[in-house]
Parts: sequence; structure tokens; C-alpha cells
Amino acid sequence: MAPADPRSGDAIFANVERVNAELFTLTYGATVRQLLTDLEEVEEVNKQLDQMGYNIGIRLIDEFLAKSNVARCVDFKETAEMIAKVGFKMFLGVTATVTNWDANDTCCSIMLEDNPLVDFVELPDTCQGLYYCNILSGVIRGALEMVSMKTEVTWLRDVLRGDDAYEMQVKLLKQVPEEYPYKDDE
Repeated sequence: MAPADPRSGDAIFANVERVNAELFTLTYGATVRQLLTDLEEVEEVNKQLDQMGYNIGIRLIDEFLAKSNVARCVDFKETAEMIAKVGFKMFLGVTATVTNWDANDTCCSIMLEDNPLVDFVELPDTCQGLYYCNILSGVIRGALEMVSMKTEVTWLRDVLRGDDAYEMQVKLLKQVPEEYPYKDDE
């Protein structure tokens, strides 16, 4: 089913209450820095950022569905396009594109044209294994799980790690059938 008169990401972003972008970026940076201090191991910080994102994603999907006025997506491909075109614009004010689909339409890449989380950021040599924006992969994973899609989200390329773009791979592991808690009386 195609979206029923969906609002574009631009229109939603224009009407959403926002915080100052620099404040948001610096607050996120302070959070990552504190995790690095507390956990000491970069891999543990990566796991914690992903878990934080997951917890955000399972709640953010409700706001997305309420404000975007989109109907149920028919498949994973349409869902990925909705995340890229509406979700990223709605919550971060950036545009993303979906590319590199596999033959089964169960795996794709989401390319970010811009990433507001990394303004003012340079990774020191001691943090080269850090996926600084791993919170975004957790958000996507959590949000998709709430709409019955079990996924795996990994970073393929990251400008902070010397690559030329920001690219996440989103792989559909399984479509979870919806279960209703009770049966309607006839």
C-alpha cells in the first residue's frame, strides 16, 4: 500500500520544534566523550551507542508515524525509502539516499549526504575503532523492530574514519508476523 497523502520530510521538519544544531552536536559529543571515559574500551562504547540508539528508535517510531501521516509500507524496500526521505529529514534535517540493493531486496545501503552529529569532531588516534555515529544504526534497528522488521545495521563507510561518505548497511533478517493480543468477538 502506498503512503496515503504523506507529508514530506521537508514539510514536517519545517513544523517540528527544534533545538539549536550546535547545542545538539556538542551535547552528543559530550555524551560520547563521557562514554569513552567511563567504559575505556572503544568496542564497548560502540555497543553502548548502538543500545542507546535502539532505545531511542523504539520510542521515536511512534512520533514518526503520528507526524508523518504515512500509511503502512508494503515491503522492506519502501520502508527503507521512507526512512531515508522522510525520517532523516524529519529528525535530523538531512537527506539520505538508498542504494546498493541486493537481488532479494533485503539488504541496502543508506547514504547520508550530511551528518550533523559530526560537526566539530576529529577522532584521536586512540579512538580509530570508534563508530562515532553508531547511535543512528541503533535508532534504525529499534524503529524497524517496532514495525515488525528484525534488522542488522552496520556502518560501511564513515568520513571520520577516512572514508569519502557516510554509509550504513541495513539488512532485513526477518519479517516478524504481527500478533494480536486477543481475538475479536464475532
